[in-house]
Amino acid sequence: MRYAAPVREEVPRPARDGRSKAHRWLAPALAGTVAALGAAAVYNRQQTRAAERHDPPIGRFLDVDGVRLHYLERGQGDPVVLIHGNGTMIQDFTVSGLVDRLADRYRVIVFDRPGYGYSSRPRQLWTPHAHARLFEQALAQLGIAQALVYGHSWGTLVAVALALTAPSLVRGLVLGSGYYYPTLRADTFLLSPPAIPLIGDAMRYTISPIVARAILPGMIKRVFQPAPVPERFEREFPEPLMLRPLQLRAAAEDAALMTPSVMELRRHYRELAGPVTIITGADDQIVDVDRQSARLHRELPHSEFVVLPGLGHMIHHLAPDVVVREIDQLAQHS
Repeated sequence: MRYAAPVREEVPRPARDGRSKAHRWLAPALAGTVAALGAAAVYNRQQTRAAERHDPPIGRFLDVDGVRLHYLERGQGDPVVLIHGNGTMIQDFTVSGLVDRLADRYRVIVFDRPGYGYSSRPRQLWTPHAHARLFEQALAQLGIAQALVYGHSWGTLVAVALALTAPSLVRGLVLGSGYYYPTLRADTFLLSPPAIPLIGDAMRYTISPIVARAILPGMIKRVFQPAPVPERFEREFPEPLMLRPLQLRAAAEDAALMTPSVMELRRHYRELAGPVTIITGADDQIVDVDRQSARLHRELPHSEFVVLPGLGHMIHHLAPDVVVREIDQLAQHS
């Protein structure tokens, strides 16, 4: 008996043209992306070096608990400590004229918060309480046992934390344009990505400085609205320092921590025993006045509340004499 050989049917294979085409464009696209990111990193490094050459440190340095802390000290008399907000640095208070006005009769201390200006920022959770512990040690090194404290914006959280952590150190608080209660904020989502580990590190050395450079003029305009940006700020403030990778990380981490921080701090506001003055622009475009400053004033019956009509977030630039007046009044009654 003869058996016929089995017939093998050819199963058609799917066409590989689509995959081949994908391979043809994918490799060049990846190579182009890597090259573009590398070029961006080189460009940003050059911009960082240029910014630091143009605006070198203007103060001195302290080594405090692993942080190289940059600070400025001016004048003599009762100590006044100034704490800046998110994204800025010591020059926020020098360019506004606040330091010069206060240094006539006070010993003025201004810190670059960790990661801003020329202060280092070791990897850790930089909550307001972590800032407060750092500044408490720094002030002890400077021989300061008591001080009036002015905090602006994010700096109000640090000022409050310092008064809670070291009540004998803080004679009184002036809180400017602060954020004290949790609310939904768009800037938290917009500014936070560079804080994400690994991904954020890659972003802040490549695309984040370029994007930040493009949007920075609009952001600066908004924090001053409804008033125009002062000519002195445009002329003297070292904006390129704000675009360096370390400072972008600090700003991103602070933005991400803002709401969790006030959720913890709000439980302790009534423990503030010393005098408190709350000051804000009536037309602040960044922080809702009634839901933040006015609400804190209602919670602290012993506080003073000053509202400046027609002014926005940057009150120490727009009305430095008023801020000085409130610090003077606090000094007289504390």
